[in-house]
Amino acid sequence: MYLIARLVLNALALMLVAYVIPGVTVTSFGMALFAAIIIGLVNALIRPLLQILSLPVTILTLGLFTLVINALMFWLAAALAPGFSVSGFGPAFWGGLVFSVIGWATNTAIFDRKHN
Repeated sequence: MYLIARLVLNALALMLVAYVIPGVTVTSFGMALFAAIIIGLVNALIRPLLQILSLPVTILTLGLFTLVINALMFWLAAALAPGFSVSGFGPAFWGGLVFSVIGWATNTAIFDRKHN
């Protein structure tokens, strides 16, 4: 149930990103669900490898290069998912940033509450 809730919330977040950021488009909620799955897979499989390979640059930029990696992963997911497109690096950067902030907020507000 947790995985389905996260998937639906990520799809809604992706729809919000497409509404707010010019250059990011999602054709339907079904495509947003599929794109959320692709984003999750890209972040789970490719992102760790890129972070390890770019560790010297990340250290040199005091961690800011992580934002570039985030944008590249968002852009790659858009290239792999039909019905989800990003028109360039700028929209990928801002779309990935907004998507990450929304994901962090939903995790904090809904899923990470400690039961007393």
